Amino acid sequence: MSNRLQREKSPYLRAHAQDPVDWYPWGEEAFGKARRENRPVFLSIGYSTCHWCHVMARESFADAAVAAELNRSYVPVKVDREERPDVDAVYMRACTALTGSGGWPLTLLLTPEGEPFFAATYLPKNSRAGQIGLLPLLRAAADRWARDPEALRRAGGELTALLAQSPAAAGEADPSLAGRAAEQLAASYDAEYGGFGTAPKFPMAHDLLFLLRYAKLSGDKARRAMVEHTLRQMARGGVFDQFGGGFARYSTDREWLAPHFEKTLYDNALLALAYTEAWQEGRLALYRRVAEQTLDWCLRELRDDDGGFYAGQDADSGGEEGAYYLFTPEEAAGVLGAEAARGFCECYDITAEGNFHGKSIPNLLLNERWQLVPEGYGLYREKLRHYRKERLPLATDDKVLTGWNGLLLMALARAACVFGSARYLDAARELEAFLRRELLRDGRLLARWCEGEARFDARLDDYAFYALGLLELYDADFEPAHLLLAGELAGQILAHFADPAGGFFLTADDAEALIVRPKELYDGALPSGNSAAAVLLQRLWRLTARERWREAAQKQLGFLCANAADYPAGCAFGFCALLDEAFPTRELVCAAPGEEVPAALGAVLARYAPELTVLLKTPGRAAALAEAAPFTEGCAPLEGRAAFYVCENGACGLPVAAE
Repeated sequence: MSNRLQREKSPYLRAHAQDPVDWYPWGEEAFGKARRENRPVFLSIGYSTCHWCHVMARESFADAAVAAELNRSYVPVKVDREERPDVDAVYMRACTALTGSGGWPLTLLLTPEGEPFFAATYLPKNSRAGQIGLLPLLRAAADRWARDPEALRRAGGELTALLAQSPAAAGEADPSLAGRAAEQLAASYDAEYGGFGTAPKFPMAHDLLFLLRYAKLSGDKARRAMVEHTLRQMARGGVFDQFGGGFARYSTDREWLAPHFEKTLYDNALLALAYTEAWQEGRLALYRRVAEQTLDWCLRELRDDDGGFYAGQDADSGGEEGAYYLFTPEEAAGVLGAEAARGFCECYDITAEGNFHGKSIPNLLLNERWQLVPEGYGLYREKLRHYRKERLPLATDDKVLTGWNGLLLMALARAACVFGSARYLDAARELEAFLRRELLRDGRLLARWCEGEARFDARLDDYAFYALGLLELYDADFEPAHLLLAGELAGQILAHFADPAGGFFLTADDAEALIVRPKELYDGALPSGNSAAAVLLQRLWRLTARERWREAAQKQLGFLCANAADYPAGCAFGFCALLDEAFPTRELVCAAPGEEVPAALGAVLARYAPELTVLLKTPGRAAALAEAAPFTEGCAPLEGRAAFYVCENGACGLPVAAE
């Protein structure tokens, strides 16, 4: 038996195509049927690499009794949250409004008009330990709908009205909120194990990026120390794949030992960027190694032959959580030999008793000499990486998401720039070419590419992350075309996503209309589109000096400040842009007589200076650069040598010729 999901490209949706549940994909076909037959809609939202989504699938959606109830009384709809983050955003807000929390799988009951009257996350098939089971819920709700549908419609309408309430209008940018955001993050800092909060503990790379920049600009060494301790502990833990590189989604404990084993592109892109940026100040070899191993995992495991990058890898293997990553001493000895395995297992905490369900997650948390891992162990790690790949398959979600690829473009371009890596620069250029070729149509973006098909209107974060990736790529190769395209994408944001009252909606003005038009303020697993838009607009203003971007950046910062005044740490990534208001900034134009990057400029770029923006004008770049940043037209070399034009806090000095 198969259902309508067999026609979908999403690996998550296709994984449910053989369920006995008569699933529909999100769309008018499903809701039209619900209206015609006066049935409620059962909405299930998840994603391919989600462990608990797999659990609920096995327990309930493959079960004949659950399927019979769903098919008889509901119109069942499946959504891949990574394909439709707009749908997920609306109904996740409903879940948190009703229950105080959220997560995936996300389970909702809707009226035929799409208004939610029940929401939960994972539900077992049958009730247990005070938690209602899915089957009794379905039966009770179907009975209630048959007896009194208007009561459920009223509940859905009231919740929808609550969801439609707008954030506060834009106010004035308040630079003091940057310091308060740093204080709030510090208040939740785990001084023993690093990170913020308690278990489960998420890396939250965008918070680390904010603190790195804040610490550098303010001179606050304590904030820098928090970030460094966190980066070290994560790199030692099981949350970091010690053999293959890359990070799991989060740690289930405070210590960063036992992860939730799914690995996603966006987490690894942001963490690679954070480790790279940490390396820029102090050049600690650990940070570069982890950044490179993380990027290399992306290049090795997620790269499509056409140049894009897949969404992630699964938490489960062979139906068991984390099985792909777990080892025993006997397995290590079988691959490495008994003598070599003895010291190796001691180093990486691979023991007979194990640290996860009788097996071991390799880690360095108990190794006091963790920074002195023997040289030859790199070969051993590689052997075990190959062994585990042959031992057990690991599923990959092979859809390519525009926004997540924009984040990786940022990370690859930054690594190319600061590590001087031609390999990462080539990968970044190929990725950008893929995005432009496959997902940009007449100036508008599409959100998802899979098996040659581009589909779904792009959302705010797709535009903002891709544009930010272009700006990072400009820093790596100084091609003005990247600035121009970033400006075009930012123009689309202003034209199609802006709320006249302030801020930006998640969806464009001509996108599919949902029950409410979502507007996301706070950063979550990745920065919100509104945070990313603030950083993008501020950077465009500083790079181009165009008044359009200055006005838009100021309004956007005013929106964030007005709505996040009580909890500025929730917009930490957006408040990276606010740092420009709180601390002095510098702008540098280098006018070179030839096409090569002058050696003196290379020395400038090698320093960690988040307050600095740099433009390079060469004869071949001059016309395009003047189009992007008209103020550069008057910049010229001096006496045949490269000249540096420096502005600080709105005041420009006389040009200085390179030595």
